Amino acid sequence: MTSSSQPLDHVEVWAAGDHELGEGARWIDGRLVYVDILSGRLLEVADLTGSRTPREIVRLDVPLGAVAPILDHPGHWIAAAGTGIALITPDGSLDWLARPEDRSPVPTRMNDGVCDPQGRFWAGSMAYDATPGAGSLYRTDRDGSVHRVLDGLTIVNGPAFNGTGDLLYVADSAAGIIHRYTLDTDGNPVDREDFARITAGGAPDGMTVDIDGCLWAAIWGHGAVHRYHPDGTLLSALRLPTPQPTSVCLTPSGGRLLITTARHGLTHPAEPAGSVLCAPVDASAPEARFYQPE
Repeated sequence: MTSSSQPLDHVEVWAAGDHELGEGARWIDGRLVYVDILSGRLLEVADLTGSRTPREIVRLDVPLGAVAPILDHPGHWIAAAGTGIALITPDGSLDWLARPEDRSPVPTRMNDGVCDPQGRFWAGSMAYDATPGAGSLYRTDRDGSVHRVLDGLTIVNGPAFNGTGDLLYVADSAAGIIHRYTLDTDGNPVDREDFARITAGGAPDGMTVDIDGCLWAAIWGHGAVHRYHPDGTLLSALRLPTPQPTSVCLTPSGGRLLITTARHGLTHPAEPAGSVLCAPVDASAPEARFYQPE
């Protein structure tokens, strides 16, 4: 298999914005939901035919890494926020399940997160100064218990799952590696392999898996999105008009890839940094995955 590169004219600004660190894009109930991490904002774009202006759903007083909807509880979310995992109510109130990063020897925060097909919530952490080995991956089970399942990573991104939920992809952005794990029956990662390594500059960031089992990864610092075959072959590289894509989201009906971006760290940020981009693609995603409390 050979890789191909799509030109920039395939990419458009889908929702203009000046987000410092947009992340965690998810397609939920016909709308795009995502976060601006450092400002603690949860945002949505619901008007798909008009101006597509981002609307703030809630704003927290701690960083907000990612959310997932809670089954049968409209307007309620499970979130990777601050130093742990919390439930968010429609008025923005937080019910903390655990704050494991409070015990970190260096200042840390939660980062990206997603639900698996079994209804569990997974989220990673990182040190503010990217201290090597300070990042971990956590799994929140349906009973609300939070478990550290991986440690010794640096900047934990993704995670992403195949359709059956028995394969887990995790990016250690600082190392430029996407790891793949098999999950045992209890949801513990085993049998790690290095699925892909970014060698041409940039770092793997947010990821998703399409219905064909291919992995899509935003490549921070390199202004690209990569699509990988399940065997690890790079199938295509989509070039972007801004250097810092952070997460990717495929619509369930197919044909559209949405990409969040960031202005954070750019000396002279220029449009469309901080906006949501869109590109036509021949791929689609599974339906949105919800956290399923017992």
